[in-house]
Amino acid sequence: MYKKLVILGGGESGIGAALLAKAKAYDVLLMDEGSLKEGYRNELVKAGIEFIEKEIDEKRLLEADEVVKSPGIPEKNQWVKKLRAARIPVISEIELAYRHKGDSRIIAITGSNGKSTTTSLIYHMCKQAEMSCALVGNIGYSFAKQIAEDPKEWYVAEISSFQLDDIQTFRPDIAVLLNITEDHLDRYDYKFENYISSKFRIAMNQTSNDYFIYNLDDEVITDYLRENSIQSNKLPISMKQEVVKGAFIKDDEMHVQTGSEQMEMSVYDFALKGKHNQFNTMAACVAGSTVDIRKDKIREAVQTFESLEHRMEPVATVRGVEFINDSKATNVNSTWFALESMTKPVVLILGGVDKGNDYSAIMEMVQEKVKAIVCMGVDNTKIVEKFKDVVKVVSTSSAIEAVNDAFKVATVGDVVLLSPACASFDLFKNYEDRGTQFKEAVRNL
Repeated sequence: MYKKLVILGGGESGIGAALLAKAKAYDVLLMDEGSLKEGYRNELVKAGIEFIEKEIDEKRLLEADEVVKSPGIPEKNQWVKKLRAARIPVISEIELAYRHKGDSRIIAITGSNGKSTTTSLIYHMCKQAEMSCALVGNIGYSFAKQIAEDPKEWYVAEISSFQLDDIQTFRPDIAVLLNITEDHLDRYDYKFENYISSKFRIAMNQTSNDYFIYNLDDEVITDYLRENSIQSNKLPISMKQEVVKGAFIKDDEMHVQTGSEQMEMSVYDFALKGKHNQFNTMAACVAGSTVDIRKDKIREAVQTFESLEHRMEPVATVRGVEFINDSKATNVNSTWFALESMTKPVVLILGGVDKGNDYSAIMEMVQEKVKAIVCMGVDNTKIVEKFKDVVKVVSTSSAIEAVNDAFKVATVGDVVLLSPACASFDLFKNYEDRGTQFKEAVRNL
């Protein structure tokens, strides 16, 4: 076992990794170039973990036997480059957690869109079935910290491509790959194939005892599977064809079969609406069935699930205008799904930090459903240029301004939809902060 462990980055995953490493008797040092949040700093002090903030001690970093890197730190970071040059192993927090999980089992979910919703629905299912389980990973609670403080028999983990980039042995018992669309290309040398390979790392270490649930209607996924073999048991989900094992929807009826168990359910009974959520629900039902959750419990979970904050979240109806917060839509595809589920005329709030977005993907949806676009960002040039000849486009630089301008354009029966298709850190701390400010502005109308 490596003894001298340096944790690079002091966010949720870094603190979790430090606490687990300390509990497992590693020699731990945490470093962050920025300043730590007070709560995190207090946790480290309380646990007696050494940390350095606002700088990196290069000598001590390069003396590490192994480094746990925050998923937010890119490969092009100078310290990561130095670690690579020195051949010091760099792992992610989920890799460290995996090594110390004991006999616990993992359901891991990835994809460009729908991860949080599907992860939360599977967790809701496990809770309904009274399983010993925890919700971890990219969704908010550190996997490593959960293992250190309150281990469970099952972990339902939302996993991003950034977390998968630095795994070595991480192997979920059940892996779910929802879809792959162009996202985060700035982190993958603007090569889509690099991002695709990163997503498929979720199944990299799986064996014939494991399960791989995937979207059969996603051409990017099926093209990859034609060229590359996966060792686990494949369970496809589809809306276009009937499958023997997995799940499909035909004539508004979902059919699920994993082992000898079969289950049918009408899509009209799903708590989550919209076509994309039918895929998310199918994936969750297959996962639930694979871990032998009873049919009645799966059905109950699907009917009682409440959607997440910042994901197609109804905020309020003000003088006949409905406001929806989809701040979690940080890529173009997410915004496409949001528009696809709209049945009323839309005033769309778009914009933020562009990650190499191609807005052509939503052009048809905009022409069909959007009456005006309100840009909300520091630099709105790309969006304005793309849509100015198609719909009315207004530029703003704050949530309050965006909400007020959208409300002016909207008429009774319209929807004002915040679905930005961009990252948030030009004007906001993160997508949660963006969604919260949007809701606040709506309530102050």
